[in-house]
Amino acid sequence: MVATVMNSEIKSAQKSNPLKAHRSIVIGFVLLASLLALGALLVPGFVSSQNARSILLLAAFLGLASIGQTLCALVGALDLSIPYIIGGANILLPSLMVAGIPAPLAMLVVMLLGALVGAANGALSFRLQGQALIMSLGVGFAAVGAVQIYTSLGSAFGGTVFAPVPEWLRNISAFNGKFFGLSLPPVIVIWAIVAIALGWFMYNTWFGRSIYAVGGSRTAAARLGISEFKVWTVIHSVSGAMSAITGMLLLGFSGGGFVGVGDPYLFTTVAAVVIGGTSLLGGAGGYGATVLGVLVLTVLTSLLVGLGLNFPAQQAVVGLLIVPMVAIYARSPHIRNQI
Repeated sequence: MVATVMNSEIKSAQKSNPLKAHRSIVIGFVLLASLLALGALLVPGFVSSQNARSILLLAAFLGLASIGQTLCALVGALDLSIPYIIGGANILLPSLMVAGIPAPLAMLVVMLLGALVGAANGALSFRLQGQALIMSLGVGFAAVGAVQIYTSLGSAFGGTVFAPVPEWLRNISAFNGKFFGLSLPPVIVIWAIVAIALGWFMYNTWFGRSIYAVGGSRTAAARLGISEFKVWTVIHSVSGAMSAITGMLLLGFSGGGFVGVGDPYLFTTVAAVVIGGTSLLGGAGGYGATVLGVLVLTVLTSLLVGLGLNFPAQQAVVGLLIVPMVAIYARSPHIRNQI
């Protein structure tokens, strides 16, 4: 029944005004094309295979980390624990490998721990929704603190873990990684597969549609028998697992564990969601839009670096981009006001 109702609403909106229904996608493509054109004109070598590979590699890490943020935004939440789970996973994995645990098993343990932390975050955030942002931040602090305590036992280097990184993990995440002989880091292919699978899941399964239903109208979702608590818990669990996976993949990229590796993702995951056009009020948008937001953000960063801007200046430019994007998307009435 939820699927039927949502399908009819989406189709009617698309028929009445196709451009408005896909406004975020159109804006995203226009921004991306404009940035690529500016880069080609202003930065020598911007349009090259090496720079394209670099942009896609960095976009893959941000894209994987933004999966959880997108799902949370679709129900009107934000997960501020993402960077701390990324940092915790980045130092916990090498620590477990040093302890003698095989790398594949250690990665499974870290991913499950990330999912567990995410589930706890979702359950607590749902019960205390008035303080959900602070709750997710507190859970993130607690998780990364616990990992730092564990990894610093018997070591003088708290927050940094040195361990041999398996060659196959380096190949997955490194700039010079190979995918079946092609000069393409496998993490880019992994991101593409996950993005396609998630897009199909969100629009073709009961749970995927339930996420949109909860974000669109909690009252209507409850009357249709959808458990809001279950939705919140599961999507935060997915967020925690994807954050842990991102942290482990970043270990292959950097070659060493550093707890602060996730810090930039506190801002950039939210920025990618906003630039993509997913409503922070819930019920509208999706991961396809976030993919565009990730590409826009990564291409913009590459352009600014090529122009010689430092990190504070880059943040200022990205902030100036977010303000008009939010203003444009805010003009569209929320779905719950259209039913």
